[in-house]
Amino acid sequence: MELKQYLNLKMQQQLVMTPQLQQAIKLLQLSRPELLETVQQELVENPVLEEGHENPTLDNIPQVREQAPEPQPPASEAAVSEVANPSDPDAASDATEMNWEGFVENYNQYSYSPGASGVRYGDDDMPTVDQTLSRKESLYDHLTWQLGVTQFTSAEELLADEIIGNINQNGYFNGELLEELATNAGLEVDEAEAVLEVIQEFDPVGVGARDLRECLLIQAKHFFPHEDVVHRIIEDHLTNLEKRNINPILRDLQIDKDDLREAVDIIAGLEPKPGRGFSGEETHYITPDVYIVKVGDEYIVQLNEDGMPRLRISQFYESQIKEKAAKGEAKEFIQQKFRSAVWLIRSIHQRQTTIRKVTESIVRFQREFLDSGVSQLRPLILRDVADDIGMHESTISRVTTNKYVHTPQGTFELKYFFNSRISTSDGPDLASESVKQRIKQIVSEEDPKKPFSDQKICALLAEEGTEIARRTVAKYREMLGILPSSKRRQIF
Repeated sequence: MELKQYLNLKMQQQLVMTPQLQQAIKLLQLSRPELLETVQQELVENPVLEEGHENPTLDNIPQVREQAPEPQPPASEAAVSEVANPSDPDAASDATEMNWEGFVENYNQYSYSPGASGVRYGDDDMPTVDQTLSRKESLYDHLTWQLGVTQFTSAEELLADEIIGNINQNGYFNGELLEELATNAGLEVDEAEAVLEVIQEFDPVGVGARDLRECLLIQAKHFFPHEDVVHRIIEDHLTNLEKRNINPILRDLQIDKDDLREAVDIIAGLEPKPGRGFSGEETHYITPDVYIVKVGDEYIVQLNEDGMPRLRISQFYESQIKEKAAKGEAKEFIQQKFRSAVWLIRSIHQRQTTIRKVTESIVRFQREFLDSGVSQLRPLILRDVADDIGMHESTISRVTTNKYVHTPQGTFELKYFFNSRISTSDGPDLASESVKQRIKQIVSEEDPKKPFSDQKICALLAEEGTEIARRTVAKYREMLGILPSSKRRQIF
């Protein structure tokens, strides 16, 4: 047996994932709350990085390069290169001047933590575990207690108890039941309305409302009885307010923007779901990363920079490097932190720039949706946007994950605008989300005593030119949280 040695030379491209590059990719896919938490942590750990008042720019930041030049990545790895090499030095757009959209889903929540009294207790003085356990009072219990101390006739009390029993966890009452409940209690409808109005003044105020407008109006008249502008906005312009369409409000009420801002601040402090304080459910807030605002006939994309720290390099440490004042380990430490700070600022800037570019592309593709709503949502895939703005599909995927945009049609995750294509027999292709919403509409219009089966919904869609299989209808129905027809049927 003969042993031989051979020397083979092979050239190949390889992407080196430096810690800085990994950080840039991580920042791109973070949600807004996660990004703010990361920035605050970096401010604590990196003395070279500080929070300033001016917008972060790249013009006065020295170029920081790695010791070895980075290799050019192959085309399949272009997505990582996009993150690593920011190319747009323009500063991000300012946040919208009046940030009062989404008030329907948000409310002010306050907490109080009492300070220490200075008194120390021994173990024997502390309450036992069973003494600290308690059951949270339900909304029904809370309302029933108030009913017990309210002066009602026996018939009115019977009706009030039935109304309270039909208030859902958000605090709303199905108004269609009022006439039937009044008849069962032996009362006229107008007498039942009077009983309901009393319940609506129970704590929490607005409970028992039949819709959002009534809920907010009850609270506004209770807490702000002399704010006529607030009452008028809720009564006549709630839809315009939600869509941030302020011109009709200003014209109709003959008020200026300052008056409107004061009224909106009041409305924003009202509780759209008066019962949720008793539901025991955790409240999740959504803060848009970007806004799409209609100005004239154009849609403008504006990044939400509200609450984002303005980062800059510490002038003290910058002077230490320029003057070569630091030596040895101190110099190495400062240079390391300096590179980390510069890369963080650049990565955040690139993240914001990429979000803006992707959103602007979505606006170009989904103009009909922004004008008319979900029925006009176009089929769209990641490749469409990637080709439009010259980025990789994986970059688009990272950008659209856990990022939210506020539009004239509501607030959506950026992923919402990407839908598969469904062919029609006599028109343009539809987005799957449009078909889902059509199924939701069909179910909402059905006779509750004779709900449509999946096969019937499939046939109704076919009559409109949308050919999909029954199993697809069932899948979409389940995704919408709609029960099958057998469980939707109302017996009484």
